[in-house]
Amino acid sequence: MASINRPTRRRFIKSAGAVAAGTWATGPAILRAQGGDKLRLAIIGCGGQGRANLKRLAGEHIAALCDVDQNALDQAAAQYPGARKEVDFRRLFDRPTEFDAVVVSTTEHTHAFATLPALQLKKHVYCEKPLAYNVQQTRLIREAAGKAGVATQMGTQVHASDNYRRVVEHIQSGTIGKVTECHVWVARAWGWHASEADATAAKDIVFVQDRPAVVDPVPANIAWDLWLGPAPARPYSNVYLPGPKWYRWWDFGNGTMSDLGSHWIDLPFWALKLHAPATIEASGPPVHPEIAPASMQARYEYRAMGDQPELTLTWYQGTNKPEIWKKGDIPQFPSGVLFVGDKGMLISDYSKYMLLVPGDKFAEMARPRVSIPKSVGHHQEWVDACKTGSPTTCPFSYSGWLTEANHLGNVAYRVGKKLEWDAEKMRATNAPEAEPFLTRAHRPGWKLA
Repeated sequence: MASINRPTRRRFIKSAGAVAAGTWATGPAILRAQGGDKLRLAIIGCGGQGRANLKRLAGEHIAALCDVDQNALDQAAAQYPGARKEVDFRRLFDRPTEFDAVVVSTTEHTHAFATLPALQLKKHVYCEKPLAYNVQQTRLIREAAGKAGVATQMGTQVHASDNYRRVVEHIQSGTIGKVTECHVWVARAWGWHASEADATAAKDIVFVQDRPAVVDPVPANIAWDLWLGPAPARPYSNVYLPGPKWYRWWDFGNGTMSDLGSHWIDLPFWALKLHAPATIEASGPPVHPEIAPASMQARYEYRAMGDQPELTLTWYQGTNKPEIWKKGDIPQFPSGVLFVGDKGMLISDYSKYMLLVPGDKFAEMARPRVSIPKSVGHHQEWVDACKTGSPTTCPFSYSGWLTEANHLGNVAYRVGKKLEWDAEKMRATNAPEAEPFLTRAHRPGWKLA
């Protein structure tokens, strides 16, 4: 792919406005760390992805650190000995004058509980994907961000890649014509499997079929009750921690659909300027009451909007793949996005894309004019936005709708019927039984208000 010279700060701020879904130009006064122009950051979640985010933001002033894993907290504190340490992130907000912005890298089921109070205090927020645990929480966060008028960014790091930008330019400039069909598939097959052999074949990191009957000792470094947070209480088991093993359990996450969907469906969501789907239906193995499926698929129908005609977008995960992929009629990308237009097709993954045209399916076509500037970096976009008011490219005004759509794929799967979605009223008009999967009650001591 052709390279682009890094833009100046002024050029980026001017050009990125055409890319961003929203800014906080009318927000509060820009804050500064004491002694300079560094942001004072509160880091909620210091291990795993939190550690990676902390590394990306190390040039700013780390004012506070929080993690329910004492080992992760201590490791981060050794690097930033001047930072306040907390195990319960709720205590961070007791002293809000100590920080200007918050980075949330907790588990999915606590994202909203760490993000909402920050927004209510008008703190800038970077939150990992998915934005929140369910549709209702996601809507609440998106609307709160709009009222707060601060700089926000969801952690969909690949959105900042040159490859995604070139794909968006092709689609929006009409290289393959009007797109009416899109397929998105991922190879990851983590979740509920019918047998241990299936799990092994899928290279899953753990095989579980039901809630563990044996209670394991809680590791000394883990504050288990705080880790559970708003989720229903349950005894500790080694099947939940360490690492991403928790995300397959409905109580804590929503499996691959909401996790990787944040990265992969982001591309067509951006390129096709999608919003809320009109209908959603899904299929897969029988619904497990505890664990999200390893393999499934979901089909979304979008109404025509602006220059974009009616569209069907189908998601596949695990062993499920598009028929055109199974037949070998397109390159066998293990994970990818296929746009189908009336003049040809485009297939992409994170790092490359190919144009497929009738009669010569691997031909290269003329590239459109570069119109989307090179990103200064996904994290740097957010830092710049906090300091200067420049836009980010995955603000909550955009990523909120993306997260809702991804959650709805799981809702349709769990309900077992095609949902007719009223986005304004946030309900499936033909399926009141979907309500329990759009929201849930929280444990005492945990509230969103």
